[in-house]
Amino acid sequence: MEETAARTSNPRVLVVEDEPDIAALIAYQLTREGFRVETASDGEEGLTAVNREIPDLVVLDRMLPGLTGDEVLRSLRSEAATQGLPVLVLTARREQEDRIEGLELGADDYLTKPFSPRELVLRVRSILRRAEGTGSEAGGRVLKAGTLALDVTSHEVRMGGEQLNLTPTEFRLLQTLLERRGRTQSRRQLLERAWDVESDVAERIQTRTVDMHIRRLRSKLGELGDAIETVRGFGYRLRMPEGDR
Repeated sequence: MEETAARTSNPRVLVVEDEPDIAALIAYQLTREGFRVETASDGEEGLTAVNREIPDLVVLDRMLPGLTGDEVLRSLRSEAATQGLPVLVLTARREQEDRIEGLELGADDYLTKPFSPRELVLRVRSILRRAEGTGSEAGGRVLKAGTLALDVTSHEVRMGGEQLNLTPTEFRLLQTLLERRGRTQSRRQLLERAWDVESDVAERIQTRTVDMHIRRLRSKLGELGDAIETVRGFGYRLRMPEGDR
């Protein structure tokens, strides 16, 4: 895939949606909020658009004709250039298992149809804030645990010198656990901190969202993933490695 083009102050969003009315509504709402928007009507067209210029975020419908949204997401997560590309999934299915499947494939968040245009904008802004990180506030902090090093400014994570490709959500989850190592964090606290949402929005996001991202984060961390402990009935904590207390 091509390198990401130079960014402007207005984030670029690619909307992959086969229903013209919904695509037009999303494009209108995001454009009026200052985003640059491109639309694609199917999965193949969406991947072609990403190859042409990697956007800042993708709004992706799961139920696409031909190449499905799941297949598009799987393709994005398999390429080094787009492994960390923020993706907001849209689904017409309300069953919890259906939404969990999207998260397991690597989506950063999801919305079920019909959705509020205002909530769509809030979710997009929240995901982009997570992707941008907090480098300007952090002053070049590097958080460490054993062989793991998370650079808040460069948004890079290395383990044993090897760089890990984390999505924005996974990065913020790991950052939160590192900053509060040894302290148990409830799922609600992780939603508010790592997802960068207010309490009322966090109330509407399934706590299983946290569980799915923790599972994927553990997998990417390999053996070190075992250091993220489940506190049954409450949340998670990062166990402090010996010599790093």
